[in-house]
Amino acid sequence: MPRFSTLPDWLAWQETLHPRKIDLGLERVTRVAECMQLLTPGHGVITVAGTNGKGSSVAMLESILSSGGYRVGCYSSPHLLRYNERIRIAGREIDDAALCAAFESVDRARGDTSLSYFEFGTLAALSLFSQARLDIALLEVGMGGRLDAVNILDADAALVTSIDIDHSAWLGEGREAIGREKAGIFRSGRPAICSDPEPPASVFKHARALSARWYAPGCGFEWSISERGWNWRSRDNVYQDLPLPALPGSHQLQNAAGVLMVLEVLAERFPLQRRDIERGLEEVAVAGRCQLLTGAIETILDVAHNPGSAEKLAQLLRDRNVRGRTRMVLGMLADKDVVEFTTILSPVVDDWYLASLPGERGLAAEQLRQLIRGSSEPAMCRLFQNVATAYTQAHADAAEGDRVVVCGSFVTVAEAPVWENG
Repeated sequence: MPRFSTLPDWLAWQETLHPRKIDLGLERVTRVAECMQLLTPGHGVITVAGTNGKGSSVAMLESILSSGGYRVGCYSSPHLLRYNERIRIAGREIDDAALCAAFESVDRARGDTSLSYFEFGTLAALSLFSQARLDIALLEVGMGGRLDAVNILDADAALVTSIDIDHSAWLGEGREAIGREKAGIFRSGRPAICSDPEPPASVFKHARALSARWYAPGCGFEWSISERGWNWRSRDNVYQDLPLPALPGSHQLQNAAGVLMVLEVLAERFPLQRRDIERGLEEVAVAGRCQLLTGAIETILDVAHNPGSAEKLAQLLRDRNVRGRTRMVLGMLADKDVVEFTTILSPVVDDWYLASLPGERGLAAEQLRQLIRGSSEPAMCRLFQNVATAYTQAHADAAEGDRVVVCGSFVTVAEAPVWENG
């Protein structure tokens, strides 16, 4: 008999299974994966790590490869609204029944081995991919890289996106230490791509120590804006006037350039036509990442929650200048650098609507206000018990020409009352 019959029951139990919610390391998860015969998949594997840009890069890879006719599996985290979002096969979210069956397989195989929530989900995803007749799987690192559960597989190509300060308690202080952890997804003799235009030296040093095939902006590929889009060039290929990615923000070209380099190094095994790349860039979409909702009052939803993503959001707001006021609905978790995050955004925000977030990690609105006042005194700052009421009030206050921005956490964006018809 299965341990549970519903997805909520499985997930609630997994939250309590392991004594530590975050327990970086590969020994336990590798042991179970070996028992399940998951360590040598019959399909290609691309692993993506980084502080910011992972989700967007995975989405572009998925969109382009799918446009080329390949059967793609995609594992990403965290989810926004439903756990099922974390696992996609051929563009479709996995259903509850398949997830429950995969969890049961993991549970049987683990014996008395304790697994964290993320490890359990990773093994379930790999199990589902092993049965799905995939051409290629895209694996997004949850945290770090070297000791993250997805790193039990040897990637055919590994991509590290932009690197910034986040999760320092687990990954170390400073970009050099964090970069070293993320570079742990590289493999000896295999392509190691970095899309960060100024990567920490530790990333290149680790690639060189492995004799990995290193590619980075200015070292193997480059890109530039053109009058009709953008250009991309590698040692062997040139694309001129490509369409801009459908994801908002100039920083998405940095992500797209790294994605094209990944596809270039795998072109012999997974050939693509220019039309596949164009269609993939034009059709890519990621909920909650600089997502624009048009209307009389423009709304921007962004899960930005660290200084690097704050800078990208601030640049987007400057690029999309409005004649009215920018009203920021903000909710954040206690382990984030609230002071630096809000200091970066303050110059482009007129009014703050601070919302309390639920759970033991969620900051109360009053705590948010105190942290913001430690860096600057916003012109208008109001407190709300939850995101929904803050969002509703921001829209009630807004006039035509204003905009409302929701950011600070996946939890914040998920609680915005915009998903009823999604």
